[in-house]
Amino acid sequence: MTKPPAASEQSVVTVVDISDPTDANAGVELLDLDALQLQSIPMRVRRVVVRLESAAVVYHSANLRVRTRTSVRKGLLGYLAFGPQASGTSNGLPVRPGMMLAVAPEAENTFVTNPDWETITFLLPSEDILAHLTARQRESEFHLPKGVEALQVDTERVRELFDWGKRLVDMALQQPSIFDGQAKERLAAQDELLEILLATLRGADDFESTRSDRTHTAQGKIVKVAEEYALAHTGERLYVTDLCRAAAVSERTLEYAFKEIAGLTPMNYLVRLRLHRVRQALIAATPESTTVSIEALNWGFWHFGEFSRAYKECFGELPSDTLRRKS
Repeated sequence: MTKPPAASEQSVVTVVDISDPTDANAGVELLDLDALQLQSIPMRVRRVVVRLESAAVVYHSANLRVRTRTSVRKGLLGYLAFGPQASGTSNGLPVRPGMMLAVAPEAENTFVTNPDWETITFLLPSEDILAHLTARQRESEFHLPKGVEALQVDTERVRELFDWGKRLVDMALQQPSIFDGQAKERLAAQDELLEILLATLRGADDFESTRSDRTHTAQGKIVKVAEEYALAHTGERLYVTDLCRAAAVSERTLEYAFKEIAGLTPMNYLVRLRLHRVRQALIAATPESTTVSIEALNWGFWHFGEFSRAYKECFGELPSDTLRRKS
């Protein structure tokens, strides 16, 4: 089973301030992230990773609406608590007080975050959780999540769990020497993490979804299916009818799903998705290996003037400027 690198093998605390969605995976080896910026305002996302012994605590904040597809790396379980002001959706399910997530290794979750988003993710190997409980003769309490499970927990307990993680992050930022090179302190923090996390989960129930929740979850699936269809047909001219056919829904249902989940029309979302993929290609290339026109055509942009304007509105620079960075 794959474990994260020991804290002694790298910096205990990693801070990454992200202003470009193509940098979503920067500074973290514990998660796979794909980000899509849904608003044309300067992006300010912060990620702080505090590595203990075999566990890690990951803090995320965002100032705008972003779609992220996130999965926990193999060998780790993820438990996620939302900040008190966080609003958005998780696989289409609206985030609310008292809700947290249990995530199996490699299970993908699609978040759409709104401004003032904050989360704390606790990442641990399953065998460490089981060993901790076995030592206390409580191994029957362990439940291995399947996929992404939404849990309903007492609101105050979730808030306490989030606050504990936030205090740990703040302490690590202000005084990294407390943990850096101090295996004893990291192990003590990890034991405390296990205790508070398991105490929180002990009172957790399966999330009781309402009719509205089920509608939002279905809308999230529609958006995901349409997005995957678009990604599988790069370079083609796509229309709303194509996305409707792929998702097996009417145009009205498709439009409403995108409005509720992403805050955009299906075609505006598709344009942003393709703009992000062009940007990824330009950042990875050099002026000698490709041209802006080639990459634009590869992602279905046929009118170069409109493409350039849309690209600059989204990212604040012309595509030619992006490509020239490596020249």
